[in-house]
Amino acid sequence: MQRTDLIPQKFRQGAERMAQAFRDLDQVIVAAHVNPDGDAAGAVAAAGHVLRSMGKEFMVYAQPGLPGYLDFFSMPGVVHTTLEHPPFKPRCAVLLDCGEPDRLGRELAARLPELVTVNIDHHLGGDGMGNAANWVEPTAAATAQLMAYVALAADLPLTGELATAIALGIITDTGGFCHGNTSADVLYLTAHMVEHGCDIALLRERLENTWSRGRLTLWGQLLQRARLERAGSVCFCPVFLEDLRKCSALKEDLEGFVEQLRRLRGVHVAAVLREDSPSSCKFSLRSYGSIDVRAAAARLGGGGHRNAAGGTLRADMESAGAQLLAAIAEELDAEGVA
Repeated sequence: MQRTDLIPQKFRQGAERMAQAFRDLDQVIVAAHVNPDGDAAGAVAAAGHVLRSMGKEFMVYAQPGLPGYLDFFSMPGVVHTTLEHPPFKPRCAVLLDCGEPDRLGRELAARLPELVTVNIDHHLGGDGMGNAANWVEPTAAATAQLMAYVALAADLPLTGELATAIALGIITDTGGFCHGNTSADVLYLTAHMVEHGCDIALLRERLENTWSRGRLTLWGQLLQRARLERAGSVCFCPVFLEDLRKCSALKEDLEGFVEQLRRLRGVHVAAVLREDSPSSCKFSLRSYGSIDVRAAAARLGGGGHRNAAGGTLRADMESAGAQLLAAIAEELDAEGVA
C-alpha cells in the first residue's frame, strides 16, 4: 500500500496540492491563530515536520506562546513569540487553523503583504487567505487531520512526533472523539497512527492531568454562577477578570469549561462570556446535534463550527451578555427549537 492510499478520496486532491505548495516554499513562518489551542499547535507542529523533511528553513511562531497545558508538547523548533528578530529573513508563511488575518495577531498580519502565503483551515466562512494556495475543508474535524493528509502526500510516515502532533489536534477538536465531527475518516486515521505506535492514552493523560489549584477553584465558582435561560435550554456563564485574579487563574484555565455546561440535562446551547477588558469580551458556544451555534456566532461577527463557535464583542459585560443571549435565542427560534 502506498501512503497516499490512506488519504480519503475527497481529501486527496487538496492534500497533493498542498504538498506541492510546501515544496515551493522556503524561509517559512509557520503559524496559526493567536492563543493557540491543541489543534492549532498540532497543525503547526505537523507543518514544521513536513517542511523539515523537505529540507526547508522554517520558524514556528505562536502569539503569545503555547498555553501552559501544552508544556509537555514537543514542537519541531523554538517557539517564537515575536517577529522582531527572526532567525532568517522570512519569505513565506504557512497559516493554519485560521481564515482571517486579524486572528493571526497584528504583528504577523502586518507582514502578510510581503510574504508568499499558504493557508490550510477547516473553519466555515471563507475560501482562505493564502496568496499562493488555499485548502479550506470544513468537513474535516481538525486542521491537524488535513495536515496528516499533506504529510502522507509528501510521503511521510505518520509516526513519532508527527503522529503525536496530529493526534493532539484531533483529540482537541473532536472533544476526545466525543463530538459529532468524529467521522469514520478520523477514526481510521487515528487507528492507523495507534497501530504504528502513537500512544493516545498517554497523550490524553498529559492533556488532562494538568490542572492547577487556581483552575479548580475557578471552575467551582463558575459552576455555581452558571444560570439557565430560555426555560432551561440555554446555560450561560459570565467570567470576569476579577474572577481570574481572585482564583489565581489564567485565561487558559477556562479551556473546556463551556463543554461542562453543555452536559446539563435539557441544555441545547452552552455559552461562556469572558471579560478581556472593560470594553471587550470573548464568547464560546457549544451545542449538540443539528443546533448550529456557528450561525448564532455569525450574527455577532464570530464563526466556527456547527457545534462549537465563538467570537469577540466590543462591549462591556452587561451589554455583551444581552447581545449574546439574544443571538442564541434568534437562532433557536429560526431552527424551531423551544
